[in-house]
Amino acid sequence: MSRIHAQAVAANVAGYQHDEVAGYLAHAYHRRRLGLAISLLARHFAGYRGVPLVADLGANDGQVCTWLADRGMRPIACDIVPHARQVAHARGLLTVGLDAGGPLPLRSACLDGILAGEIIEHLYDPARLLRECARVLRPGGILVVTTPNLAGAQDRLRFLLGRSPRQVDPFHEYLSVHIRPFTYGMLATGLRLAGLTPSRPLSNYVVWRTRFGEVSSGWAARLWPTLGGSLIVAAVR
Repeated sequence: MSRIHAQAVAANVAGYQHDEVAGYLAHAYHRRRLGLAISLLARHFAGYRGVPLVADLGANDGQVCTWLADRGMRPIACDIVPHARQVAHARGLLTVGLDAGGPLPLRSACLDGILAGEIIEHLYDPARLLRECARVLRPGGILVVTTPNLAGAQDRLRFLLGRSPRQVDPFHEYLSVHIRPFTYGMLATGLRLAGLTPSRPLSNYVVWRTRFGEVSSGWAARLWPTLGGSLIVAAVR
């Protein structure tokens, strides 16, 4: 398992370099996902005494951490890639080197919040990450997880028609790094088993992909978040 884990880490590091991540963050789909996730954190800390300490897991060069700081939080940029941490440090951010698939190198009950954006689906043992997040959160602390939704509107139809969504298609390049797909029910169960209390989900867009392009609706995602492209779930310790 350690060899497989090392291979998975190498694949993720190779697939998420700075230039690709910068384009990723410029995309409206992901900016809305992150905006909703950060708003959940900020809402939780409304009226909070002091400045909440929040870890961004898989922070890359710290761009999202600057958005957390703009909302009144003290972020820690956590990433496995040394160069990414160097760039984050040059932004004036606290940095920690970590592999989200292993023990988090943080003291128990030391954090007020954690943002785990699009990372849990990359891990062979997502339950371990959730347990570690619960361990390092203070009582009343919050974890916000975002992950692709296995049960989005179009993928539900694909299942009914006997076709595989890309998240479970062994021949699709998506599975080179995305190895643990989630529905809201599965994610909520995992959070509860880790000792966290999940909220109802949010989502960014309900997306329908065609050969001519994508059709997306934020309005539909607000009404039916479990049909959306991304799951955005807060859970309190």
